Amino acid sequence: MELVNLGFGGSALLDPFVARTIRDTPADLISLKIGINLVNADVMRMRAFGPAVHGFLDTVRDGHPDIPLLVVSPILCPMHEDTPGPTAFDFSRLAEGKLSFTAAGDPAERAEGKLTLNAVRQELQRIVSARAKDDPNLHHLDGRALYGEADHAELPLPDRLHPDPAAHRLIGKRFAAHAFAAGGPFAAPGN
Repeated sequence: MELVNLGFGGSALLDPFVARTIRDTPADLISLKIGINLVNADVMRMRAFGPAVHGFLDTVRDGHPDIPLLVVSPILCPMHEDTPGPTAFDFSRLAEGKLSFTAAGDPAERAEGKLTLNAVRQELQRIVSARAKDDPNLHHLDGRALYGEADHAELPLPDRLHPDPAAHRLIGKRFAAHAFAAGGPFAAPGN
């Protein structure tokens, strides 16, 4: 595998130029991890999220109409499961010399369309399921299958937001086991 990583360090926000870059880059397989940065930055409401995902997928499919495409929803991040963003520094922990984050949104704001991780997961599942009826190479993976509640108990997010190296290895192993398994979205033909 030759990996092209378009990770944006907290700035993956469904920007159209990123979809165009993916569309124009040769690829045999594509995975898209969507969600946590949108909640962290508090840049979008549910009304805009669905159309933005559709537009992003439409653009990617313009250049790669038939290759396997796996949409991965957010991994578990307890502070944003049901509490919207934005994400803020936890200044009480900074005073202790520790970097940590907190959810600065209010759960009541969900009624106004503010995004939470659970809301993002539900909408991604709905969008991919609907589109997959006409796009058999479009797949969905709930990110909690890569890092969920049991994993958080064993390997908690040290700053309440980002996985540590051990958790990253676990996520990578699980992704490969799912995506490249026989019958998985990236399985070699005939497997």
